[in-house]
Amino acid sequence: QVQFVESGGGLVQPGGSLRLSCAASGIIFRLWNMGWYRQAPGEQREFVASISSGSSTNYADSVKDRFTISRDNAKNTMYLQMNTLEPEDSAVYYCKGSRYGIDYWGKGTLVTVSS
Repeated sequence: QVQFVESGGGLVQPGGSLRLSCAASGIIFRLWNMGWYRQAPGEQREFVASISSGSSTNYADSVKDRFTISRDNAKNTMYLQMNTLEPEDSAVYYCKGSRYGIDYWGKGTLVTVSS
């Protein structure tokens, strides 16, 4: 079955960096459009970044120039490199895969930016 598992979250100081990973299984990964979303406590889930099956990328304005999304089709894995982290980036980060108009979600990984 389709499964996405996020990893790489944790506690980091403001200005620091983290790299999140999303490992996919049960799919032909290279054919799927992928994305990262996040949800802070009390807030709605919001778009962070996406990467198409053809590796075209898109970013939310709030993370542009700080975050980089990428994928390694040989490893069935998507990444989110997060630099210059701010307290406002604290959230649970979710991986989403889409194909045939259907979205599948991972369970998320927690990122906390705090001194």
